Amino acid sequence: MSRPTAIALALVVIALLGAAPFYATSFAITLLNYIGIYSLVALGVVLLTGFGGLTSFGQAAFVGIAAYSTAWLTTAEGISPWLGLLFALIATGLVATVLGAVTLRLGGHYLPLGTVAWGLAIFFLFGNFEALGRHNGLANVPPIYIGPISLEPTAAIYYLIWTTLIAATILVANLLESREGRAIRSLRGGVVMVESLGINVFRIRLITFIIAALLAALSGWLYAHMSRFVSPAPFDLRMGIQYLFMAILGGSGHILGAVVGAALITLLENALQDVLPLFVRDGQQLEVIVFAVIYVLVLQFARGGVMPFVLRFVPAAAQPPIAAAAPLPRRTMPQSGTPLLSVERLQKRFGGLEAVSQVGFDIKAGEIVGLIGPNGAGKSTVFNLITGALRSDGGKISFLGRDITRAGQRRIAEAGIARTFQHVKLRPSMTLLDNVLLGTYLRTRAGFFKGALRLDRQEERVARFEAFAQLKRVGLADDPYGLAGNLSLGRQRILEVARALAADPALIILDEPAAGLSRMEKNALVDLLRSLRNEGVTVLLVEHDVEFVMGLVDRIVVMDFGSKLVEGTPTAVRADPRVQEAYLGSVA
Repeated sequence: MSRPTAIALALVVIALLGAAPFYATSFAITLLNYIGIYSLVALGVVLLTGFGGLTSFGQAAFVGIAAYSTAWLTTAEGISPWLGLLFALIATGLVATVLGAVTLRLGGHYLPLGTVAWGLAIFFLFGNFEALGRHNGLANVPPIYIGPISLEPTAAIYYLIWTTLIAATILVANLLESREGRAIRSLRGGVVMVESLGINVFRIRLITFIIAALLAALSGWLYAHMSRFVSPAPFDLRMGIQYLFMAILGGSGHILGAVVGAALITLLENALQDVLPLFVRDGQQLEVIVFAVIYVLVLQFARGGVMPFVLRFVPAAAQPPIAAAAPLPRRTMPQSGTPLLSVERLQKRFGGLEAVSQVGFDIKAGEIVGLIGPNGAGKSTVFNLITGALRSDGGKISFLGRDITRAGQRRIAEAGIARTFQHVKLRPSMTLLDNVLLGTYLRTRAGFFKGALRLDRQEERVARFEAFAQLKRVGLADDPYGLAGNLSLGRQRILEVARALAADPALIILDEPAAGLSRMEKNALVDLLRSLRNEGVTVLLVEHDVEFVMGLVDRIVVMDFGSKLVEGTPTAVRADPRVQEAYLGSVA
């Protein structure tokens, strides 16, 4: 589908929605109002869970905080609903900040369990707080006014609900296509790679969590002034689960999945309420059972949701060409021959196993140094210690005269060290271009607000051109919009190299970059690494292909059983009897 066609289709949908009060029944408009309100919460869940990889069952609690905040302020204090909106957003944002600061430090299944805990706690608080009317709730919540126009009629508030939803959807879509949005999308699949790019994972998670809570707050504010009555029932854990299921059913990896999921669940719930009483006396309990069965079936057979199924029948939109732009600022490289990296008496233990024992070596700017040894020699462990993925148990690591032994991955990336991984760490559902754009994170500055409002377009053009240049440099520019997961393993390794180069490092650390490459691809990689050296970039690599290493590097460090065995030029290392015995064998 071309971009003009997509825009025309969107305008038709908006026109149909805009005209709905003129051709639809009052009951249908009420259903659309609830779909719009639920979609706002589901949109936050899509952002948080579908893109950010964080599962939350507690979003209904944020809806309740906002609904009660505006209801209390407007009924007890007689304040305008618009000030109630501000109060609801502030209250929800503060609570989300506190809860996120605590909950998001949990990992694995503890995170969703944590959201269940505070979701239940907030729900019971609503029912036991005297000022909030306990279980009787707060009645006579005033309607919203725009000047002299009351939005009390169903059709009137309909426009506010759907305008808010459309605006929120556009802002979230803009955000996801920005620098910080790519950071959010990179969170799925582990944090080691993300931290190695200089991205503050906790900060990104917390802000994403707060944004999802604020979308729920908008929903709560609209709900309170639409229904004009607030009680604890709509904000219990069951609704939290339902919001999550809306996102999953619609397609948690697609923004429009929030609207699709909310519409399907709302319409299905309404249909069940009409049909089930015809067969059983207590239809409400059977409704829960029906939804439970649907949940299980969807999770079993359609985890991607409705949107991926629909998009299979929609032609892919033609991607715009990548426009030329001024280059991103480059770092000043250290002068060739100056001390760059110093590793002294490095140690690492895993229980009773000493994986790295008293390892030390130096690297000067402009060198290509190889780290080789048999399987299990500790090479990748040394790499992880240098880049901060692991903490050392002893020794010292200095980079450009600065002690980085315990600096952490982000600080080390900021200092000018980029890396690839022994086991490829890409985001397979992101394009080649977006994967490489992650490497430019530290070289760009646009934040969440600029991204959402598209005030980052100039910086984004520059970053995209830089990423494309790196793809072209490594021979992957033919299909920049292809998915990284569609590449062969060898080409995925090359894509990792392009991502590392996009960070403009002074030192690039490559973990088995030639694994899975053809001979022609290996020769191209050799040419690339030599060109990097000519540009002042220093290279440290681990590689099992001995001939590849011997013909490329200036010096070699050989490890065996966690210790340094020997260090020297390729010729000297090849001739060393200890190396021949431990590793090279008949190759020497």
